[in-house]
Amino acid sequence: MGESYIETSTLNALIKILMSDIAKRFAQNPLLKPSDLQPSIEGMKIACLLNPGVFTYDNKTWMLIRVAERPVQKEDTISFPILKETGTMEIIEIKKDDPELMADDPRVIRYKGSDYLTTLSHLRLVCSEDGVHFSQPENYPLLLGSGKWETFGIEDCRVSKLDDTYYLTYTAVSENGVAVGLRTTKNWKQFEQKGLIFPPHNKDCAIFEERINRKYYAFHRPSSVEIGGNYIWLASSPDGIHWGQHQCIVKTREGMWDSARVGAGAAPIKTKDGWLAIYHGANKEHVYCLGAFLLDLHNPGKVLARTEEPIMMPTEDYELHGFFGKVVFTNGHIAHDDEDTITVYYGAADEFICGARFSIQEICSYLK
Repeated sequence: MGESYIETSTLNALIKILMSDIAKRFAQNPLLKPSDLQPSIEGMKIACLLNPGVFTYDNKTWMLIRVAERPVQKEDTISFPILKETGTMEIIEIKKDDPELMADDPRVIRYKGSDYLTTLSHLRLVCSEDGVHFSQPENYPLLLGSGKWETFGIEDCRVSKLDDTYYLTYTAVSENGVAVGLRTTKNWKQFEQKGLIFPPHNKDCAIFEERINRKYYAFHRPSSVEIGGNYIWLASSPDGIHWGQHQCIVKTREGMWDSARVGAGAAPIKTKDGWLAIYHGANKEHVYCLGAFLLDLHNPGKVLARTEEPIMMPTEDYELHGFFGKVVFTNGHIAHDDEDTITVYYGAADEFICGARFSIQEICSYLK
């Protein structure tokens, strides 16, 4: 009797979660896969495409994709690239049978007490006339890691536009840790490097696309492995570069789909009811889903509501199987003129770029 009850309750919980998935996935998914683009350097192979920042420019939809590359692998060794502070690349090779090598995670290896990424990421622009079919435009630069804070690459960029300036917040990775870097541009050909705006360990930074009471606001995620956790924080700034007045606004929830970590997606969307933010959450089994929360329009540190179940979870084959499966992860979307439709572009299984549409009204109906 007890065993039957457990099985039934587990099934009901799974059905409830599946019913909460309200994403209308593009029939053309995946929109981009690694073989669709050319490696940046001869001898390298694109292992995966991940988590694009999204924006409109020149009447087109653009994505700034994280492209992760590694050398073509040999049978008996693991090899991976790192950047030197001068910008030159070094390839490190380690024998697979080396007793000091730990390589259980396809994303990170540990060798002689130090951690390394298995791939080196840069950011690459693609654009589309219809928001579905993307190609790489000519005469636009790759955005590469630069300096000692970015020797392991740059990742997962969020793009926010204020006035005539685009703010690019991205994850800067090096042996010193994981931090948040900022670059700005007006034309996507010349960029100003502003350096690190949040030190390690921090990521998932998205700047609001409107000032509130003359202040800039941004989500970010400092992390703690001992006390605290991987939570979403809010900060404010007088100039978009110097940040303070930090406050924790969204935490993980024990026993739920976002029990292990949460992190912001793109800049929140302004609605009549508040700032609507789409975020990612993961459980202890590293299954990544999307949820949403609502902030007060005038006091964004005040959380008004949050979804209990995910609004999107990995269900399709291209979301379940890839470089790192069971992942849907977004840091970019387009809000349409009808003031209800959102096109979310997302990374699937840490390998493919996909698209889905949501209704703001429908998302809000799931907020508690």
